[in-house]
Amino acid sequence: MSVIIKDIKKNNNEIIRIEVSEFKGRELINVRIWYQAIDSGSGDLVYKPTQKGITLNIAEFEELKDGIEKLGNYIQDQLTGNKPKQPGEEKPDKEKKAKAEKKEKKEAEVEDDVDD
Repeated sequence: MSVIIKDIKKNNNEIIRIEVSEFKGRELINVRIWYQAIDSGSGDLVYKPTQKGITLNIAEFEELKDGIEKLGNYIQDQLTGNKPKQPGEEKPDKEKKAKAEKKEKKEAEVEDDVDD
């Protein structure tokens, strides 16, 4: 079983094909480059897969979708001149609060030293 989701023209001889296929009972997402070739039996022009591409378990779709959304945000940031956040730059709220409290405490200690 193979279901073609989308073909994206790469150039005059190649496409990037997104498809869902099955292998050993598992559904897979394939994003692969296909090239044009002449079918030896019929003489028709057909597309054949190359080794260039990726295969993901369909269970990884949400992570793939998240990555595509982040790519869209990156492209939008590039167009608007904003610097996109890198992984690890987003700190959890607890860590942000602790850092802010520590800074306030240091500032308060400095003020107390100045007052003395």
